[in-house]
Amino acid sequence: MSTDAIVLLKEDHKEIRRLFKAFQEAEEGPASKRGKIVEQILEALTVHTYLENEVMYPEVRKLVPDVEDDILESYEEHHVADVLCFELFTMDADDERFNAKTTVLIENVLHHVEEEEQEWFPKVREALGRNQLQEIGQRMLDLRPKAPKTPKTPTAPKALKKSLDAVVA
Repeated sequence: MSTDAIVLLKEDHKEIRRLFKAFQEAEEGPASKRGKIVEQILEALTVHTYLENEVMYPEVRKLVPDVEDDILESYEEHHVADVLCFELFTMDADDERFNAKTTVLIENVLHHVEEEEQEWFPKVREALGRNQLQEIGQRMLDLRPKAPKTPKTPTAPKALKKSLDAVVA
């Protein structure tokens, strides 16, 4: 198994795409099945974004100044995904907005993944040596077992209120 950070993140992206496809195939089926798939999506995204936010992004931001703007945008895209994940985490799968909210999450994450893979991963690979990418990847692997598995409640009261309002509205 590779410890290259980019390879590890792309493997996560592949698994997340697989889960998205499973949701889309189950969209018209029983709510319980959709709910279980969304639970898997939320766990995969929560772990993945944690590893990027805690290890990959800070390290790349420090070592590859050319992707500073890309990293900042990625943090914001993660924030949007985090809010959607939290909202889905608090919803029942038979809620009338569950499928729509999941679809919006999927669209946002796929956009984010494409930007990472097409725009800034190549710049990072070019700028960092194999050893640096393996060191970053090893740190991500070491941290993975400690990563949260469920979306965390937004800590800012305003963010929490907006999230709850969106779910309850």
